[in-house]
Amino acid sequence: MLLPDNIHPELSIYYNGSLVLQELKTAERQPFFDLYQKLKNNSDMSLPTFILTLDWLYLIELAKIDNEGWVQLCS
Repeated sequence: MLLPDNIHPELSIYYNGSLVLQELKTAERQPFFDLYQKLKNNSDMSLPTFILTLDWLYLIELAKIDNEGWVQLCS
């Protein structure tokens, strides 16, 4: 869900996208599972939510995954 219709913003893709972008700003290129593990430790994000968030960030051209499995910010 992009925008929640309840009081749990931490379930929204917008909120989780901001967490991914914050982490990618510390290192613009990170391995997929390392990035997920950092986010999981800090926010308890599930893997399906993480993947959906990366899909959304890719669609709006803010992040991408290369052929080697590295997640990076788009310029």
